[in-house]
Amino acid sequence: MSKRENDSKRGRNGRAAQLKLAVLISGSGTNLQALIDACAEPDYPARISLVIANKDDAGGLARAAKVNIATQIIRHKDFAEREAFDQALSDALEAADIDLICLAGFMRVLGATFVEHWKDRLINIHPALLPSFKGLHTHQRALEAGVRIAGCTVHYVRADVDVGPIIAQAAVPVLPGDNEDNLAARVLKQEHRLYPLAVELIARGLVHVENGRVRIEEADSRAEDAALINPPPFG
Repeated sequence: MSKRENDSKRGRNGRAAQLKLAVLISGSGTNLQALIDACAEPDYPARISLVIANKDDAGGLARAAKVNIATQIIRHKDFAEREAFDQALSDALEAADIDLICLAGFMRVLGATFVEHWKDRLINIHPALLPSFKGLHTHQRALEAGVRIAGCTVHYVRADVDVGPIIAQAAVPVLPGDNEDNLAARVLKQEHRLYPLAVELIARGLVHVENGRVRIEEADSRAEDAALINPPPFG
């Protein structure tokens, strides 16, 4: 978000208004729940205005309804063409005056026109350390590749799948005896921490896209010495 856009969202008291989020889901909505929990904190600079699901049985709809967040079901199967589905999504988002769209387990590929219209206002969380392991079955592929570290990535969405400026990443060790399920569970725990952090950085106007890469203001200098080494060093 540019400084001008951020400044335009300041209230009469000079404080930044809360960023209005929409969360798009297809399933149980555990990352949605992480965002709901973060937005419940009084000093969190964003709030969820709308949850959209493309499936009637998406479990995340109940999570939103429980805390009185508006929900909408836009079924992709009701549209003969992807462009019409994308337009219905965009119309709903515009009507709700959404500032930032968060994809959270939304299992539909969005078209180039939609992505371009919402450029730098559309983010996704992916269960791998991009640019490695784009697409599906990330944890199994990571295990097959023999990597020692896995993780997750929050990034701005571009027309190509799992491509876009990286905002934040979290890493976990791959442990002896790991299978797809327990590695996925360990990564998911970090997803629930990472997504609210990335949204907060954006909402506070600290994230800037420059030449296809993200620059974050006030980056913590302590990160210089942070490391995850697997296997850990002796001593």
